[in-house]
Amino acid sequence: MKGQTRLSWTDVRDEIRTRILHRTYAPGDKLPRDEDIAAELGCARTTVHRAMQDLSQIGLVERIRKGGTHVRTDPVTRATFDIPITRREVEQRGSKYDYQLISHALEDTPLSVMARFGIQQPARVLHVKALHLADNRPYMFEDRWIHTGSTPDILDVDLNMQSANEWLVRHKPYSRVDVRFYAMNAEGESAVYLSTSPGSALLVIERTTWIGQDPITSVQAVAAPGYQLTALN
Repeated sequence: MKGQTRLSWTDVRDEIRTRILHRTYAPGDKLPRDEDIAAELGCARTTVHRAMQDLSQIGLVERIRKGGTHVRTDPVTRATFDIPITRREVEQRGSKYDYQLISHALEDTPLSVMARFGIQQPARVLHVKALHLADNRPYMFEDRWIHTGSTPDILDVDLNMQSANEWLVRHKPYSRVDVRFYAMNAEGESAVYLSTSPGSALLVIERTTWIGQDPITSVQAVAAPGYQLTALN
């Protein structure tokens, strides 16, 4: 990355995060010293320090005084989190936003979603699949489950006109959120809707929210290749 324009702390954070997702730095690994990363990337040590602070707050790394920085071995979570509206995220990049509702139907929660919600009995939920676009190209595919017991108003929303993401951010404040992100190979729906080749590396953000003890929604958001979602900022 040497020879490029001077990097910001967000550029450095995204570079380190990509290396962690691609297992250049594996769980438990000790990262190079801030000074060494700064020398490699051609930026100030303070820039690397700021980037590492954010990665620590996200939950990707653990910084120990006089012990260095290590990639965390436990699942990535955050106790506090600002959930973005995807439309704004795209427009802030200077791109034209568009949205396509793929499907929505009432279904019983599968075991994987029950586990994410932390519930013991199946519930009737709204299952929504949608595609967000930037400049007419796939930007993010979302596979979302909305608990209609805690969020009955969602059944009256025209999801062809407004995304569940935007409606929930605006109308359903949460008291607790769990966030995980990881890399996966494109396959099945993710490969089809994101117009990418099977086996391509994709970034997945998995997010679940609650109001008190009641689950609101759980979504897996898959970024198209070449995009770094700001949902972890």
